[in-house]
Order: sequence, then C-alpha cells, then structure tokens
Amino acid sequence: MSRINFGAKPYMYPQPVLILGTYDKEGKPNAMNAAWGMTSDYKEVSVSLGEHKTTDNLAENGDFTLSFGTEDTMLACDYVGVISGRTEKDKMKKSGLHAFKSENVNAPLFEELPMALECRMKSFENGILIGEIINVCADESILTDGKTDPAKLKPICFDPVNNTYMSLGRVVGNAFKDGLKLK
Repeated sequence: MSRINFGAKPYMYPQPVLILGTYDKEGKPNAMNAAWGMTSDYKEVSVSLGEHKTTDNLAENGDFTLSFGTEDTMLACDYVGVISGRTEKDKMKKSGLHAFKSENVNAPLFEELPMALECRMKSFENGILIGEIINVCADESILTDGKTDPAKLKPICFDPVNNTYMSLGRVVGNAFKDGLKLK
C-alpha cells in the first residue's frame, strides 16, 4: 500500500457541525459554527475556539448550548460560521434561526436545530473550551422509541479536507457487540 503524507492538518472524520449558542451581557442570543468539537468525557465536551463574539459572551456568562447542524439547516449553520456577531448586528435574524431560552442553562436553544447539549463552562484556556454537559434535549420529531434517530435528525459533518458538509451514512454495525464475535 502506498501512502501520501499531507503534513500536520486537522483532518479528522467525522467532525460534527456544532452550533454554539450564547447570550451576550444584554441577553441577546448569538450562534456560531464550531466544527472542531467533541465529547471528551462522559459528561464533558471540548471545543476549539478563536476570538469571537461567542468568546466575549462566554466571558460574561459561562453557559452555552451545542446544537447539531442538520441537512435542513446547513445554510443557516454555515452562515453563523462565516459571519461575525461583532460586525453583523442582525446576524441571528439573517440566519433564520429563532432562539428561545434553555430551561437548564442560561443560553439559547434554536427552534430549527432539534437536538442540543446544554452546557456550563468548566474552563477556557489556550483556545480550548471545556464544558460540563448539564442536559441533552431533543425535539420529539427526531425520536424513535424514545431515542434520537439519526435518520430523522439528519446531522451533518464537516469535511476539513475538502471544506464541504456531508450527511451521515448508513448503519454498518453494532457498537460494543459485533466485535465480540472475534473473541
């Protein structure tokens, strides 16, 4: 097998498209696309962030939400990633996302984004936001038998190699089960 070296790049698959929701000090909602995020422990998330309106908001109020970008909301999700809340005062209106207050943290949820992690900041150092997951919420429309159904959620992933968004594919196995066949 022949391999090509690309050097040190942030090429990791899949990278969920996460919409990080915060309130500013006046209570105005903001959203940004944070593609470099993941669960880092059972009740913890880690997100890599530069300097943004969102980081200003986190300094004022450490609560935030992470909603999953979907096929149906791809345009809005990309928009909140390429437009700054520091320069565009009507960012949320132009995005088409409609915010409402989370019941569990002081941060916005978005009507159009049917699943979110409600989080509280544990730390923010060297551009890495670590948050405690307080609650996970999902709209009933994406549930099957009381569980989130990826086919109904239709989450998208960021492809850092080609700068594209991709939908998730089909089920190919059962975690914590199929590998036992090799015992």
